Amino acid sequence: MNTTDTESKPESEFAKREEQGRYEALYDRFVERTRELFDASQEKSKEAMEKAIEAAREQFATAGEFSAEQGEAFRNYMRRDLVQTENDMRALGVEATERLNPARMGAGALSSMARLLEATGSALQNLSRKAEDALHFNTGEITAAGTLTCTKCGQKVQLKRSAHIPPCPSCHGTEFRKGY
Repeated sequence: MNTTDTESKPESEFAKREEQGRYEALYDRFVERTRELFDASQEKSKEAMEKAIEAAREQFATAGEFSAEQGEAFRNYMRRDLVQTENDMRALGVEATERLNPARMGAGALSSMARLLEATGSALQNLSRKAEDALHFNTGEITAAGTLTCTKCGQKVQLKRSAHIPPCPSCHGTEFRKGY
C-alpha cells in the first residue's frame, strides 16, 4: 500500500462523517420546520400533519436545501418516526389504564375518562394497524434519537441524536424496530 492510499482513507472517512452530520442536522431542521407549520395551522389532525410535512419538504427543496430524492427520504423518515411515537403513546395509554383504577376515581369522572380513552384508543389503534406492517428501520436511513433493536439478533443500539442507522454491531443485521 502506498502512502497516498493511507493518507486519503482517513480524510475520506472524515468527509463522509462530516457529510452525514450535515445530513442529520438538515433532518432535524426539517422536523422542526414541520412542527412549526403544524403548530401554526388551525387543524390538528393526521391530514394537517401530512400537509405540514409536504409544505416543509417543498420549502426546503425550493430553497435548494436538498434534492427531491432527499426530500422524499426525509418525508418517509418523519412519517415512520411519527408512527413509532404513536405506538409509544398507545403503550402509555395501556399503562395509564392500569394506573387509573376505577376504585380511585369518582363515577362521573370515570365515565368521562372511559369515553375519552376509548375514543382515543380506537383512533390510535386504527392508525397504528395501518402502519405496523411498514414500520421498520434499515441501516443507512436517518432516524431521531432512540433505541433500535436488531430484528435478527435482538441487539440494542442506542442513538442519542438523529443519526444514520448503522448495521447491527453484533450480527451486522440491517433491519431494526425502534423504541424511545
